[in-house]
Amino acid sequence: MVTPPALPLDGRVVVIGAGPAGLTAARELVRAGHQPVVLEKSRRVGGLARTEEYRGFRFDMGGHRFFTKSARVNRFWREALGDEFLLRPRLSRIYYQGRFFDYPLKPLNALSGLGLRESALILLSYLRWQVFPYRREETFEQWVTNRFGQRLFRTFFQAYTEKVWGISCSELKAEWAAQRIKDLSLKTAVLNMLFKPKAGIKTLIEEFHYPRLGPGMMWEAVSQHIQDGGGSVLMEHEVVRLHRQDDWIESVVVQHGGRERTVRGAAFISSLPLALLVQKLEPAPPDDVLEAARSLSYRDFLTVCLIVNRSKLFPDNWIYVHDPRVAVARIQNFKNWSPDMVPDPTKTSLGMEYFCNEGDDLWSMRDDALIDQARRELGLIGFAEPEEVEDGCVFRVPKAYPVYDSDYADALAILREYVEWLRNLQTIGRNGLHRYNNQDHAMLTGMLAVENLLNGAKHDLWDVNADQEYHEETRESLPAA
Repeated sequence: MVTPPALPLDGRVVVIGAGPAGLTAARELVRAGHQPVVLEKSRRVGGLARTEEYRGFRFDMGGHRFFTKSARVNRFWREALGDEFLLRPRLSRIYYQGRFFDYPLKPLNALSGLGLRESALILLSYLRWQVFPYRREETFEQWVTNRFGQRLFRTFFQAYTEKVWGISCSELKAEWAAQRIKDLSLKTAVLNMLFKPKAGIKTLIEEFHYPRLGPGMMWEAVSQHIQDGGGSVLMEHEVVRLHRQDDWIESVVVQHGGRERTVRGAAFISSLPLALLVQKLEPAPPDDVLEAARSLSYRDFLTVCLIVNRSKLFPDNWIYVHDPRVAVARIQNFKNWSPDMVPDPTKTSLGMEYFCNEGDDLWSMRDDALIDQARRELGLIGFAEPEEVEDGCVFRVPKAYPVYDSDYADALAILREYVEWLRNLQTIGRNGLHRYNNQDHAMLTGMLAVENLLNGAKHDLWDVNADQEYHEETRESLPAA
């Protein structure tokens, strides 16, 4: 790893991206007496963790629970919002074959819902794969099958996972499963059901923290703190080029209001998607680096937000939809995240989430057609009558999820080596590192990047969440209320 140089006291830090990682880095710089400039392409801060608004209804892009094993991150959150940080009950279920199943899976609930015959076949499959597992776990399918058996994999994991990622489970790498659902298996689920662990396993937590007006409320507050401390947060400023001199970034060119502007800096911290960042460099990197950048894949998604003329629909925060008749993959019920997300208590707001690729038929569909489709699908699965949907809107989120496909590891190694060669650039966050990190891990990369910059620390940002227990399964108590 190449350690970035210590920052001169009068040097300007340019932070690219106003998501959790970038805003955390900028806030830490302000705490240390610096005045960073943050450049953000969109009109709202928060990145994937932003909150959109329509007719006074607030919509979370993806559903963001706030929990962490990092005392530092927890302290950051509480300093930002204080009493506006709520403790909320959690309920999430799977909708499959017209029935609801607890998620995370609870063996008795799942088996009773599937029936005696299917349950017996699932248990036999589990035992078979315990005795004769895959010797090498290279794919998502192999990883899950070794822990749940092939029949349960096909029942609850395969179709939904392929709907979300748009590729076969035999192409999706095992690293994704290991990072997201590490140590979870049918055996551990049964043991945790029968024997209460000494401290809560976070996959099984029943409560989580959440800002009163959605996650965007957190990042709007942090953005204001940065500006109050002398930093700048420039919205609708898209980075179009980064100028370098050998291994040193000298400036970025941003576009705003149809005009270009050059922003110079002594150091740069970027949460821009890694593939895009590399392709924006001038002079261009070597051909093999550009080819690696072009080979990285992302999954995009869009949320069709529906306003339903009914006060209550279902008790869940969100529901996973395992139903081949519909394209919707997940449904958020925002009133159950926080009542203040909905301005009229006689109504309910839903986020119908569709996973797609930028430019495909679903992504390119007109908003009114998407709203009509979501309305029909909601009725088809029986959650509400289509005529109860009185209005809707659509929000698209490009490059929401880095894909762990069969080629990503080799490409990422090439890109990592190259960006580490650039002495005054650090990449952070989910997209900056092409790692499926969550909000708290993204924030930690921002904090550690600032320590590298100001204190000459040698934190390896690529290792954040690489060898740690996945945040939903960490055996520790919930953050103090």
